This record gives sequence, C-alpha cells and structure tokens, in this order.
Amino acid sequence: MESGGLRQAYGGVLAELDAGEFGAAPAGQLSAEQIVAHLVANDELMIQATEALLAGSPYAYYDLDDMHRPQLDALVAEQGGMRGLTALLHGTSERLCALVDQLGLNAETPVATCLREGPDLDIDEPLPWSRTLNLHAKVHLPKHQAQLHALRTNP
Repeated sequence: MESGGLRQAYGGVLAELDAGEFGAAPAGQLSAEQIVAHLVANDELMIQATEALLAGSPYAYYDLDDMHRPQLDALVAEQGGMRGLTALLHGTSERLCALVDQLGLNAETPVATCLREGPDLDIDEPLPWSRTLNLHAKVHLPKHQAQLHALRTNP
C-alpha cells in the first residue's frame, strides 16, 4: 500500500490551515483548534494501529470524532493554539504516511474498527486496515477540511 492518496488528503487539510484565520464555531460544533486537535489525536491512534500491524500484533481502532472535548481542549492548550497544533499535525500525518508506505501485505490485515461520520458512515466491525485508511483519506479528512473551510474568516 502506498500513501499517495492519504498524503493528498492531508495536503488539503494543511492547505486550509495555511489559508487563513478562523472564526468561532457554531454552538455544538468543534472549533478550528478542536478539529486540528482531533486530527492529531486520531493520527496517534492510527499510528499505533499501523505500528501494531507492522509488528504482527492485533489492534483495534476507534475514531474519536465528537468525543473527549476536554482532552481536545487540553491538547490545544498544551500546543499553544493553532500554530503548535498545525506543526504537530504536519508531524503526525507524515509519520502515519511513512508507516503506511511500509505496510505492504499487512495493509489487508483485518482490524476491529469503529467509525462514525454522521449518518452516512457507521462502522463497527473488522475491516482490512487499507479500507480504514482509505475511508480516512476519502471521508474523514475531507469532512474536516470542509469544516475548517466553513470556519475561515477569509474564504
């Protein structure tokens, strides 16, 4: 498995972050900083799952979407806001992509996966890790890129 599509999806998110300032989120929605913190935390989970696959160990993956807001806020504060979060996302996304490039046939290993992306995507079953990575690149990252774009003050 190669990371080309994943790198492209991250490129879209990072370009959105580089493009401008962000306004306040509507009530009940994640702020721009919380979105980036969520992506960083999610990257860490995906890195752990990918490393486990490379080591031949079983692993379960659970997306953190719309959960653990206090932990997202703590990560925002720890990184000093958007600039620190963006730098961290550059690093986590690169680490994940580098690991994905090493997967080879391990990418087809089933991993217990729990993903919820609104009403269109609700998965709670083992999936080949390549499928989960593909959903991350084609559904998860574009969703958050669109959210970031909607929060920009200079779209």
